[in-house]
Parts: sequence; C-alpha cells; structure tokens
Amino acid sequence: MAKTRPEFQVYNTMTKQKEIFTPKEEGKVGMYVCGVTSYDLSHIGHARAYVAFDVLYRYLRYLDYEVTYVRNFTDVDDKIIRRANEIGEDPKALSGRFCEEFLKDMADLQCLLPTHQPRVTDHMEQIKDMIAQIISNGCAYAVDGDVYFSVDNYPNYGILSGRKLEDNRAGERVAVDGRKRNPADFALWKAAKPGEPLWDSPWGPGRPGWHIECSAMSAQYLTHSFDIHGGGMDLIFPHHENEIAQSCAACSESKVIYWMHNGFVTANDEKMSKSLGNFFTIREVTKLYHPLALRHFLLGTHYRSPVNYSLAQIEIASEAVFYVYQTLQDVDDVLSGLKEESGAGGKPVRISPAAQECITKLRNEFETKLADDLHTPSILNATLQEALRFMNSSLNMLKKKQQKQQLLSIRKSLVDLQKEVKEVLEILGLLSSSSYPEVLQQLKDKALKRAGLTEDDVLHSMEERMLARNNKEFSRSDQIRSDLAAKGIALMDVGKETVWRPCVPVQQDQPAVPVQQDKPTQQENPPMPAQPVVTAADK
Repeated sequence: MAKTRPEFQVYNTMTKQKEIFTPKEEGKVGMYVCGVTSYDLSHIGHARAYVAFDVLYRYLRYLDYEVTYVRNFTDVDDKIIRRANEIGEDPKALSGRFCEEFLKDMADLQCLLPTHQPRVTDHMEQIKDMIAQIISNGCAYAVDGDVYFSVDNYPNYGILSGRKLEDNRAGERVAVDGRKRNPADFALWKAAKPGEPLWDSPWGPGRPGWHIECSAMSAQYLTHSFDIHGGGMDLIFPHHENEIAQSCAACSESKVIYWMHNGFVTANDEKMSKSLGNFFTIREVTKLYHPLALRHFLLGTHYRSPVNYSLAQIEIASEAVFYVYQTLQDVDDVLSGLKEESGAGGKPVRISPAAQECITKLRNEFETKLADDLHTPSILNATLQEALRFMNSSLNMLKKKQQKQQLLSIRKSLVDLQKEVKEVLEILGLLSSSSYPEVLQQLKDKALKRAGLTEDDVLHSMEERMLARNNKEFSRSDQIRSDLAAKGIALMDVGKETVWRPCVPVQQDQPAVPVQQDKPTQQENPPMPAQPVVTAADK
C-alpha cells in the first residue's frame, strides 16, 4: 500500500472533539500510555486498552512516523504491598513476577513491545526531583513526612474531566485526612509505614503517590511536552487530571496535545467485577480461545465505545479468525501448485478488473476508516470480509476449466489481493508470526478443548456418520453432525472427503448454519462466518 499520510483524525478527550493529528515535531510522535499495577494477572479490560493503543502504534508507524512509545509499570503501590503481605512474598519479587506475566499476555495478543517500559522503582530520583519542583513553585506542601498537592493553588484543576472542586466530595469512601488543606488534595509522597518498601527523601523515608510516577516518567522519556497520552476512560479522573496538575505545576511549559481514552469492558451486559463472578483474566480467556480471537473481538468494537464480553461474541470472533487463516492457507495451497508464467507472447499478466476494483476498495476503505479515529469495526466486519469472499470466489473459479490466460490472471489477482489483505492484518495486529497451518491447528485445538473432545473423538464420529450415510441412515448421520455442531465442531463435505473445522456452537433446535443437511451435500469453501453487531463511538 502507498505510504502517503492521510488526514488522520483522533478524538481528543481534552477538547471533546475529533481533531486532525499534527505532531509537535514533523515526522516524530511521542506517546505515553499508562501501564498496569503489577500485583495480579491482567484482565480483559487491560487487553482492551493495550490492543487499542497497539493499533495506534502500528498505524502511526505505517504512516512513517518515528514513534517513541512509552508504557510504564507501577511496581510499588498499596495493592502490591497488600497482596505481598497476604501471601508472604517480597513486594518487589511479586511485582516483578506479574510484570513478566503481563508481557507474556501482551506477546500472545500480538502487541508490539513499546520503545520504553519504565518501572517506578527505577525512577525514584526523577520523582523526588519533580516533587521538589512542585513544592518550590508553591503547589505542594509537606506535613509529617507526607507531601500533598494543593489543588487550591492550581486554578486549572478539572480541565480534562470537567469536574469542579466542589464535585470532589472527599470522605464518601475513605476517611478525610485532617492534615490536608483541602480534602481534594492528593498525595505526591507517602511517609513510610512499618513493613512497607521505602526510599529516602528530603521529606523523610517513604514512597511515591500513584499519580506522580507517570508525570515524572513521561517527562523523563518524552520531555514535558509530547503528542499523545492514552489510557482507559476510568483514568480520566483522578489519575490523568492529577497528572496534568502535577506536570504543569512542575513545568509551566508542560503540555500533552492529544488525550486519548478507550471505553470500558462489560461482561454479559454487567460491569466486570470479581464480586459478580464475571471478572475474566486474559489468561482465563486464552486458555479456551486463541489470543487472536480475543484481539479480533476487541477490535470489532470502536475503541472509544463500551465493549460487552460474552461467550457468543468471542465464539463469533474465533470463527472469523479461522475463516481468515483458512482462506490464506487455501490461497497458498493453490498458488504453490501454479507456476508463475508470462502471458501470451511474453506479455505481462494483468489482474482482472474485478480484482483490481476489490484491491482498490480494500486499500481506500482501510485507509479511510483507520484515518477516522481508528475505526477498526468497519474494516473487520465489512471491508476485509468482502476481500476474503472475493479470494474464495477466485479459488473456486480456478477449479473450473479456464483458458491459460484466464488462469494466469486469476493467479495474479490472488497474489496481489493476498498481499493487500496481509498488510491490513499486519497493521491490525492479526497477522501471526506462526504459519497458517500452525494457527489453524491452534484454533482447532482450542475448539476441541471447549467441546471436551479429542481429535480421535471427532474422527470416530466422522467414521460413524460415513457408515450411517452408506447405510442410508440419513437421520442418524444428520444427528451426528448436529451433535458435533452443538459443541462447536462443523463437519464439511469437500467433494468425496469430509473435514472438520471450528464453528459457533449451534443450538439443537436450530439449523446448523453453516453446516448443511446430509442429503445430498457438497461444499467446496466454508462460508463467511456470522459477524457480531458492533457499536461505534459518535463521529
């Protein structure tokens, strides 16, 4: 695809509108995304955030920007200390362990490594220096070893969230600290408590508050002014609001040009929480579903819209990924059996007008939709599917008798279209480093695990079905197929051969779509899977 830069529009939480993206420095982008607090395995809410910003990172690089992407680890925090005390583990060891687990999850989800992944405990000097500067500028005060930010001394407090100081009713969930000048003041430095990690400071031994770390580390790697700051919508207040206050109080020239936030994740239409029993870690989901299926599911909703996790939706996403990789594999199989030749008289082979139209549409719609605030659902659920259907149609045409020139044209069309599809998948992070057969087998293995079956079980059922068909016991053969379809295993008759692939589990009282009845049957290519209904943020 051409690497011309389209007019990229992003929604800026600060201005509450979409704006044309213009970086501070031509050709370069600085991006900071708030990372995890490493005290437990990461959940699908984390996956939602980091997949969204991974697509942004990939897209900016596709546009030929030199991107410095910073994503931090909070490796000292109340939650870490509490969890470490509960299980009798050193807090630093516990946080380090879960940092590594997080990186494994990100690798599974095809998220590229950021340029920098700073940890709080490695940046204590930068944090203390920033706190000292805030105090020097009259926006913070020390009391009994603690340091608090004074919101009364920062007139722009609330500029991001739109909240007013009188809206911040402190004390509803936690007791108000009477030493604060204003109940809304927040901690920059916390005095040491018995049994907690501590560092020396001008205000006494202790550790940083939560908010100051991101201000200090973003300034360290991107300077006080940079292009994009991202995170989940739950971070708008108080975390990002406090970051703005701290950073500006430390340096009057501090500025983030674009604030970007992803929407929440619900589970079965309810807020995801451990108390409701609908809280899912990434590891729990990828135990039964391929990580690409989870990524596909997350990208099927616009990053600013809420996304509802359900088994029905992840099943649809899993089938969609299988369809993508089966199509790519089928194209590879056919192309490997066709030699690349010149046309009649040595003339170059041209692709068909229909194929060229499909390629042009894929390229244009891909670039248009991503340039419109990363509108991935339109690409996955329409543009890409149309290209895949065309590829399968071309494959079927190759199986019919064609003149040599037509065969060569179809081959050329498949080669060019596959290249375009792969680039789209690459920028969306859906192109695995594993081979197509490996991904397809992994998807099948996950389907078997969900069904509680082994490959031998399925092969045995296929043999039973064939025997029933030979004996003209079609009700029996249909029932075998339906029983497997109910477990997410679809039997496909391709000529005289029967193969199986994963599918969305089919209710027994419904037709086994896309599985056909056994009298008579033949299907050369699996149909496009059903697509989820998605919502998109207002444009």
